[in-house]
Amino acid sequence: MKTLDGRAAIEAATSVLTPPVLRRLMADWEVWAHPEQLPLNEPWSTWLFLGGRGAGKTRAGAEWVRAMAEGRYPFTKAPAMRIAIIGETLHDAREVMVEGVSGLLSIHKNGDRPVYEASRRRVVWPNGAVAQLFSSETPDALRGPQFHAAWCDEIAKWREPEKCWSMLQFGMRLGDAPRTCVTTTPRPIPLLKRMLDDPNVCVTRASTRANAGNLSPGFIEAVFAAYGGTRLGRQELDGEIIEDREGALFRRGDIERGRVRSPPDLQRIVVALDPPATSGKNADACGIVVAGTGEDGRFYVIRDATLQRAPPEIWAAKAVGLCQDFDADRIVAEVNQGGEMVAAVLRQVDPFAPIEMVRATRGKILRAEPVAMLYAQGRVSHVGGLPKLEDEMCSFDADGQSDGHSPDRLDALVWALTSLMQSARSAPRIRNLHA
Repeated sequence: MKTLDGRAAIEAATSVLTPPVLRRLMADWEVWAHPEQLPLNEPWSTWLFLGGRGAGKTRAGAEWVRAMAEGRYPFTKAPAMRIAIIGETLHDAREVMVEGVSGLLSIHKNGDRPVYEASRRRVVWPNGAVAQLFSSETPDALRGPQFHAAWCDEIAKWREPEKCWSMLQFGMRLGDAPRTCVTTTPRPIPLLKRMLDDPNVCVTRASTRANAGNLSPGFIEAVFAAYGGTRLGRQELDGEIIEDREGALFRRGDIERGRVRSPPDLQRIVVALDPPATSGKNADACGIVVAGTGEDGRFYVIRDATLQRAPPEIWAAKAVGLCQDFDADRIVAEVNQGGEMVAAVLRQVDPFAPIEMVRATRGKILRAEPVAMLYAQGRVSHVGGLPKLEDEMCSFDADGQSDGHSPDRLDALVWALTSLMQSARSAPRIRNLHA
């Protein structure tokens, strides 16, 4: 039986439709939206759509407002006749939310398109529904008006998010179930974090890649090559809320400021290995990190090659392979848990592998503090994005754990940089990783 690919199947299915039906189908947002662009079918008072740049947030918000104004099921049972549209500024509300490429005016057909009355800062539909524009810069403008629905865009960038949101809530008092749509690229502001913990808030999330079909391939390739895995990229492209834990030993800002796309010539390179203390399906990860010292005296973290639930022969082969690939000076292996077994397993893979066995005589916090000081002094650079390692570093707590787990990646990092610090005064040999 011959099957059709997705495009051919769509063409075959739509070829039998009449032009009016086809136009109606093409205008049906629920058919073409990706799942994150639609609220969940459950009770909620606020729909929070967190997304990366270009993830389709504006289109989702505009389509939701349109559905509310027109009284379209299942979005609402009756038209929302009074709607608030709130942008970071009035300019943003008009240029993006109303007149933008994905704004309210663009998504309507000529026959049902609302009218934008610039002098009154409002959008009026043929059925009499009205959406009034507001700016987060003037929250007091929300005193007095009342609404059935509201659309708040880029709330994480608002000048006075707390006051503006509070003023809006006092006005959400029309109809049986007033609802608010919030579309934003996240930032760790208190208002947004409270929303995420609120049971009356429906949350959907989308990365920039989720909307790749509507974006330039060159844009996707360029931004992910430049920012993929970085703190900025995870926030602006993946739509994640990235924040530091209070009292954390490592700070994301310190990591981000030192990040580079490629290292200079390196004087020394080590592969650090933190073998797991347990085995089986509940075993800890085997931390493996590659780092080096540059001619500029800085330290460069090149690779996080940590393995999950790998048997000894696998992690040993990985460490030896990285040592050969990077022409490393040595493999720095902690032997507290495995003792001579660690060296023996590595020797089975390569009898001549340069191995430095290290033993922890101090707790994790004390071992990590000198390394954290290097980051605070701006002397360490991460090469590209190392998101899992960085998450572990920035969630490392006073109990010596990261989010309740053993910080195996961080342990390997600490051993790598400690070894490089100790050998910094020795005669170097220069390696060019780009040769």
